[in-house]
Amino acid sequence: MAPAAASGGSTLPSGFSVFTTFPDLLFAFEFDAAYNCVAALFYLSASVLEALATILTRDGYTYKQYHENISAVVFSYVATLLYVTHAVFSLIRWKSS
Repeated sequence: MAPAAASGGSTLPSGFSVFTTFPDLLFAFEFDAAYNCVAALFYLSASVLEALATILTRDGYTYKQYHENISAVVFSYVATLLYVTHAVFSLIRWKSS
């Protein structure tokens, strides 16, 4: 601690505050927001195509396969919702920085 105090610099963060300061230096806000928006768009496209494929091939599947595809569609929409939510908060954070 003495060298930092002698040079007039600030002290380094310790404990859990390291996790709130250092990771912000590793990415640019603009890139993070753009990435999340593009990822949300791709996930939405994949979700719509998965739902369409499940509807169109409903008769070609067994009961178990059809329900597995319905589960995949539901999961893909949940993942899309999470990506959209993350994109919105990334845009809010980018706007405030």
